[in-house]
Amino acid sequence: MAPAIRPFDPGDAAGIVALILQIQREEFGFTITAGDQPDLLDIPGFYRDGRGEFWVAAEGDRIVGTVALKDIGGNAGALRKMFVAEDHRGGTHGVAQALLDKLLAHARSVGLRTIYLGTTERFRAAHRFYEKNGFRLVGDATLPASFPRMKVDTRFYRLDL
Repeated sequence: MAPAIRPFDPGDAAGIVALILQIQREEFGFTITAGDQPDLLDIPGFYRDGRGEFWVAAEGDRIVGTVALKDIGGNAGALRKMFVAEDHRGGTHGVAQALLDKLLAHARSVGLRTIYLGTTERFRAAHRFYEKNGFRLVGDATLPASFPRMKVDTRFYRLDL
């Protein structure tokens, strides 16, 4: 059975932090903490401001994926916190695609016109995934001033809806 894709619930917070930190630190070797990511400590306050939202892919009580949309003004949003547990990656599972589809459907339904995202050079599979879904690589100078940058992000993408 496929994981359920649903909006964030406060009971998800610990599972979200555990999933994201495990991927960032153990898989990719980033020295980062939850404290370095204040958005994770106040998901409703950060992501549900304006037309944004935060979704999880849940398998029972286990969080196996996340994605967030931050309303950055000007009918634009920032895709953030796209993480999928290693054992749920790939086309056979479809978790990443289901999360992205949920985000894009929501963005369109609330009138957003453009989605931006930042990622790192290390997330090569993510680059292919975003490009397959129509995102175009853009220079950082083209990002709106309101785009929330992470210091580890070095590649940026844009999708016009």
